[in-house]
Amino acid sequence: MGSDETLAEGPGGGGRESGSRKVTAIVVEERPSAIYQVVLDGQQKVLAHLVGAVKRNFVRLVPGDRVEVELSPHDLTRGRITRKL
Repeated sequence: MGSDETLAEGPGGGGRESGSRKVTAIVVEERPSAIYQVVLDGQQKVLAHLVGAVKRNFVRLVPGDRVEVELSPHDLTRGRITRKL
């Protein structure tokens, strides 16, 4: 079937990826489909989308807002916005 890690998560994967890391960033641009271009503190540009809790609470983001981004362990140019700071 799969590795022990996959079985421990259960169906659907559930939960956060273990290798992701959280960083702070500034929103630069809003793109279609709730995708945002953000700049990390190290001047790296990343495309990030909103997580469910942020969407559910109708949090509005505009260029210049500081946010917390959880980077993908597989592709460091992609991430998820987990909260507005």
